[in-house]
Amino acid sequence: MVGGAPSSRDKPMGIAEVVRLAHRSLDQLGLLWLEGEVTQVSQPPSGHLYFSLRDGSAVLSAVMWSRDLARLRFKIVPGQTLRVRGRLEVYERDGKLQLSADFAEPAGLGAAALALEQLKQRLAAEGMFAPEKKRPLPRFPRRIGVVTSRNGAAIHDIIRTIQRRLPTPILIADAAVQGPNAPAQLVNGMGMLYRAGVDVIIIGRGGGAVTDLSAFNHERVVRTISRCPIPIVSAVGHETDLSLADLAADARASTPTAAAELCVQDGFALREQLVKERRRLDREVRHMLSRAHQDLDRCSEALHARGERVLAKHRRDLDVLAHQLAGLHPRAQLLTHRAALGELERRLSAAHPGPRLARAKQALDLLISRREAAMRSHFDQRHRKLGKLGAQMAALSPLAVLDRGYAMVAKQGEIIRDAAQVAEGDTLEVRVARGVFEVVVKGPAK
Repeated sequence: MVGGAPSSRDKPMGIAEVVRLAHRSLDQLGLLWLEGEVTQVSQPPSGHLYFSLRDGSAVLSAVMWSRDLARLRFKIVPGQTLRVRGRLEVYERDGKLQLSADFAEPAGLGAAALALEQLKQRLAAEGMFAPEKKRPLPRFPRRIGVVTSRNGAAIHDIIRTIQRRLPTPILIADAAVQGPNAPAQLVNGMGMLYRAGVDVIIIGRGGGAVTDLSAFNHERVVRTISRCPIPIVSAVGHETDLSLADLAADARASTPTAAAELCVQDGFALREQLVKERRRLDREVRHMLSRAHQDLDRCSEALHARGERVLAKHRRDLDVLAHQLAGLHPRAQLLTHRAALGELERRLSAAHPGPRLARAKQALDLLISRREAAMRSHFDQRHRKLGKLGAQMAALSPLAVLDRGYAMVAKQGEIIRDAAQVAEGDTLEVRVARGVFEVVVKGPAK
């Protein structure tokens, strides 16, 4: 019935029929490109992605099945503005309009750039680019490893620079630097060089387009660089374009030549520095020797003066002991006792000659023998003490120094301590450990 008031006698349509009719109508539109802001993203265990696209106040539900989602190079997250391709359909279960999307790309930004940015953020969140993870490069590496194409210009620049600055053994791991096989070959090359025992690795390539850097932005390559036990220098060859390999490496060089300069010292500069250091050390050694000679002269003079004082004291002590020993000598004692004995004999003979004189003489002889024994014992003790004093004097005497190979040089009785005290033609007296001889000065030592 067309026109007029509606009638309850009109046959109603079934809900499923209406939904199927709407679905067929929308299907006639074919593939559509829509653009909008992503909201309400969810991904259940099935792997499908459910999200909404918003354009102003209008919102459209969308779904991307797992097989299509796997082909995307970036992750769909809320807030992105996407260009989405798909078909409009009505979901029969709840009668809602939704977009069944099979492809999506960032609006205004390429998918590759977005995927790279997302990978960069994820790796940075793991701390892979943290400054505290950077290790210092060895100052003098024993062997240097290089991962690059053996046919490229980069390897020739590296070898030439290292041989010019400070020749060092180089191990080369040939690897593709672009193309689908490049990431695996770069990873294998780093592993091979580490096992070969190099001290530092240079990984990179020569110049090229920005699109040629994809191998150095590959997640596996970046993780291998970050986890490598030895320092790695990234030399991708792009001054302005920073790759993820540059961020993960311990050092970054803008060119392969610059990377080689980072790994080895400048031999000419080192040689000049060594020459300067040697001159400085020579000056310090000469200064130290001069001070040591001055100290030795002062010590020699002080030792000589002290030896003279000690020697004079011991001489005085010896004179006293000699005088005491002379008085205690048995011969002197015998002479004294004989005189006393003669006097006693004279007195005894005059007073009471006979048996008393004999007994007195016996007693006197006994006393004399005891006295002589005591004198010999005392003399032996004094003699041993004198020997000890003599040994001490010998040790402190300047002659003991001469006995070790030194000599005392004098000119007209004055000790020579400085070469400036003598002139050519002077006659000097040289005293050694055993003897004295004269020498004539011919001139300064050569």
